[in-house]
Amino acid sequence: MIAVGSLEYAHARIWARHGQRPGEALWRRIETTRDLAAVLELARGSALSCWLEGIGPAAGTHGIEQALRRHWRERVGEVATWMPPAWAAAIEWCTVLADLPVLQYLARGGASLPWMAADPRLRVLLDLGDAGDAGDRGKGGPPEVQALRSLLDTARGGRHDLLPLWCAEWHRRLPLGAASQGIDTQLVPLLAQHASAFAAPQAVDGWGLRRQLQSRLVLLLRRTLVEPLTAFVYLALSALECERLRGELVRRAAFPRGGLAP
Repeated sequence: MIAVGSLEYAHARIWARHGQRPGEALWRRIETTRDLAAVLELARGSALSCWLEGIGPAAGTHGIEQALRRHWRERVGEVATWMPPAWAAAIEWCTVLADLPVLQYLARGGASLPWMAADPRLRVLLDLGDAGDAGDRGKGGPPEVQALRSLLDTARGGRHDLLPLWCAEWHRRLPLGAASQGIDTQLVPLLAQHASAFAAPQAVDGWGLRRQLQSRLVLLLRRTLVEPLTAFVYLALSALECERLRGELVRRAAFPRGGLAP
């Protein structure tokens, strides 16, 4: 029997989940279905159902986004339990990716918005953004809260983009020797290339770029054996799936009587 919290267990669970992923035929049906309730019904009959708890036809855009952020954190936490404990800190830091837009907004001086208070994690960020001086904010609290404080304070003080700061903290959390296991040599360059193409000043096909990234991630997943790299590739694929579903749901919630053309 394979032990929970081992590379072998994580590899088995990841491949089981990967084999259940929705195919393009389902995505095409979703894309051509106009009503949000009908899209939800289609998605609930597939592996996408794991993203949909708490989302109904009347959820609204903020309700949909809140639920998807929660499910993303749950997905990351689940993968962390599959993996050896030494990898937990780096994997769990991936939960913060769902909060980076709000952190960036607060770091640039944005005021708190009513929908943020409905999300337990975002309420923490609002507390950080409204707290006193940076020195007081850096004291006390759970480790993850302290890490968010540090990230927010650094970005606010230097007007930095948050993604490079997040990446630096993620690298710090990786176990010693992780860079030699394909993470820095295979996965990071692949994601960096995608981010660079996405940021190009000319008009780009955003979904086309995402599909290219997905194909390359699937190929990388197939090339990995029982390696820590597999967990992060799986999370990258999960993020793309969540983002694609988010686009379909939010568009219909925001424009219930509008067309589906981008």
